[in-house]
Amino acid sequence: MKLVSVVLVLLACALIALFVLKKRGLLGGAGGPWPFYAKRPLSQPEQVLYHRLVKALPEHIVLAQVQVSRVLGVKKGFSFHEWNNRINRLSYDFVVCGKDSTVLAAIELDDKSHESTARAETDKRKERATSAANVQLIRWHVKSLPDQAAIQAAFAKQH
Repeated sequence: MKLVSVVLVLLACALIALFVLKKRGLLGGAGGPWPFYAKRPLSQPEQVLYHRLVKALPEHIVLAQVQVSRVLGVKKGFSFHEWNNRINRLSYDFVVCGKDSTVLAAIELDDKSHESTARAETDKRKERATSAANVQLIRWHVKSLPDQAAIQAAFAKQH
């Protein structure tokens, strides 16, 4: 009998806790407030590079934080889902396009996080996919951001 009482008390406590959590919106229910806030999509070094790219390449379109799958397509005759799944969660830090939206280059800004084994594998996959599509991938390190002249020189050689 004692065990039944303990179980009932625990069950009552659990129900009260669920009620309180739901009331406070902590259970992620669609009816309550959602736990989101607006954040900056670009880190501080990415903001610096973005403004340098825009200034250095005024005749181009500079896009930030672009999904690789928005830039690379899967050739006909290949399984779209199989190949798209290899890139669908990857993104480029920047994509530089001509005024007609033709992709000229993708840019990656590397920081300490790129030194991990998992990140290195992701970078290799992104590089392989980008190269297969004949899109230039430019890598710059966050500790040595290019100035306007270096950016223009990188694009004068290729474009």
